[in-house]
Amino acid sequence: MSSQDPRSTPTAADLDFAAAANASGRTPVLFVHGLWLHAASWQPWVRLFESVGYAAHAPGWPGDGATVAQTRAHPERLAGVGIEAVSEHLRRLIGALEDAPVLVGHSFGGLVVQKLLGEGLARAAVAVDPAQMRGVLHLPLVQLRNALPVLANPARFSGTDEQSPERFARAFANAVPRAESDDLHARWSIPAPGRPLFEAALANVLVSTPAAVRTGAERGPLLIVGGGRDRTVPALTTRAIARRYRDGSSTTEYHEFADRGHSLVVDSGWREVAEHALRWLTSVGHPAAVGPAPRRAG
Repeated sequence: MSSQDPRSTPTAADLDFAAAANASGRTPVLFVHGLWLHAASWQPWVRLFESVGYAAHAPGWPGDGATVAQTRAHPERLAGVGIEAVSEHLRRLIGALEDAPVLVGHSFGGLVVQKLLGEGLARAAVAVDPAQMRGVLHLPLVQLRNALPVLANPARFSGTDEQSPERFARAFANAVPRAESDDLHARWSIPAPGRPLFEAALANVLVSTPAAVRTGAERGPLLIVGGGRDRTVPALTTRAIARRYRDGSSTTEYHEFADRGHSLVVDSGWREVAEHALRWLTSVGHPAAVGPAPRRAG
């Protein structure tokens, strides 16, 4: 999928947010979802961040419907969407903002926000259970096993994948009771494009991989969050990602919630994760409504 694909164009809701954020003078925050969750799953985070003074918005991926039901009804609209298409969608939305935003991303959204931070398009970023980038060489067996339903079928590269309640409970929401997992699946789970998983799997093979991140770039501060019980992006992977930044001069911090799985941004423990992110943003000088941050070309 080309970065010029019309699905990468910001939606009317995205542009309405940008106009409102520009008029408000508040620090904008963009929440970026990963595979299998709809953007609406970020609404508790949006409300919390707005309550302390940020202008907050959770844009969908190219091809997402406005609601969970609409996205489930048309999975074909997500077919072929990859990491670069999502990144370009965010670049265009950021281009409509007068102030550089804070970016918060989960899973593949966490990979995308690191890319954009490294390009100088954000003032700070929080990457929660981010998908692996180029340079992360060894992946835990449990991570490979849970990606196998997609990677074992080459047709999924240009298609989509849906998680059953059983698979969601085993790989995504394994750290919460099954009843809670089933509720999360019913409320927020959507079809996901298979392409990002193939792109991440081949990141260390393809020179021009979209899963590359400028870890050595001068940039705003970055918080990487891991879940100790995560089976989709295990803590061994998030720690390896954090180590990719160890030689850089910009601020990078790592925090691990030992008892959390991959659903930590949407399950009953979401608020502890969100409040940690808020405290960290304040500690690195990016609380709400602090005024414009200079942009830097990527």
